[in-house]
Amino acid sequence: MGFKVMGVTAGRKDSNCEILLKEALLVCQEQGAEITMINLKDYELLDCTGCTSCTMGMSMGKHTGCALDNKDDKKKIMEVLLDQDAVIFSAPTYALMPSSLFLKFMHRNLAYETAFLTKIGAIKPRDRIGALIAVGGSTRSWQSMALECMQASTFSNSFKIIDMYMATMVPAPAQVLLHEEKLARAREIGANIMKSLNTPANEREWLGEPDAGWCPNCHSNCLCLGEPQWRGLQYPIECAVCGAGGDLVKTDDGKWKFVIAANGLERDRTSEEGRGVHCDEIADTQGGFFMDPQKRAAVAERLEKYKKINFKGI
Repeated sequence: MGFKVMGVTAGRKDSNCEILLKEALLVCQEQGAEITMINLKDYELLDCTGCTSCTMGMSMGKHTGCALDNKDDKKKIMEVLLDQDAVIFSAPTYALMPSSLFLKFMHRNLAYETAFLTKIGAIKPRDRIGALIAVGGSTRSWQSMALECMQASTFSNSFKIIDMYMATMVPAPAQVLLHEEKLARAREIGANIMKSLNTPANEREWLGEPDAGWCPNCHSNCLCLGEPQWRGLQYPIECAVCGAGGDLVKTDDGKWKFVIAANGLERDRTSEEGRGVHCDEIADTQGGFFMDPQKRAAVAERLEKYKKINFKGI
C-alpha cells in the first residue's frame, strides 16, 4: 500500500505558499504517494476558547474531544490529517511569525494529542513525519520565529519534522515563480519526505540543511537562557522550541556551538515521553482544582470582585 501525504497551507490562493507546497506534493505523487491538500481559508475554524475540557478529560483518562468539535471543521480535517503518513505545512509570515490562521488551526491540536489518543486506543499508533515551508517578503530577520512557531505547533500530533525551508524575499503574489532555486528547494522537500517514508521509522533522521539552526535536536534557530523548570531541572541554555538543555561551547575554530547535556533531552517536547512529563506537571500545578469543591468555591467567591469591574470600552 502506498504512503499517504497531505499538504496543509494557510496562504493566499494560487500564491507563494500554495505554489511551493504543490511543488513538494507533486514529487511525492510522482513517487507513488496518495496526495491530499487543503487550504485553511476554505474552512470554518474557530479560536480555542481555553475551556480546558480536553485536558480535564485527559487527566481523568477520558477522550472528551474538543468542545468545538461540532461547531466548525477542525475535527473533520483532523480525522484525515491523523490518518496520514506525512504532512507538509506551509504558511505566510506576518510580523516574524506564521499567520494567525495557521496558528488558530494548530492551537486547537491539544484535543487531538496523539500520545494520549494512542494510549487509550482511540487511534492506532502511527509514525508520522512532517516538513515545514514558511514564506515571507524580507530576509530571515523579519521571519525569525516563523519556522520555530510552526514546528512547536506540530508537537501535539507527534510529527517528526525531517526538513523545513524558509522562502525569503518574495512579498508579491506568486513572485516565487521568478525564483527557480526556491521551487527546486520545495521539490527537494518532497523528495526528502519520500526518502524518509521509505526509511524504517527508528532510523529516520533530519534531511534538511545539515547545519540548520542552533539546536542539533530540532534545528531551531532559537536559544534562551535556562530557568528553573518543574521540580528544579535547569540547564544553562535551552532550545526555546524543543526544550533541549545544554550549554554553549566554543569550538577549536573559535565559533560557538550548542551542545546538549547528557540529560538534555529529558523533557524533549518532540517526544511523547517528554510531553508526558508536561502533562504530569500540569496535573501537579493544577493541584486537583477541578476535583476540589473548596478550591473552586474560593475562586468563585473572589471572582465576584472582578465581575463587577467594568471599564469604558470602544
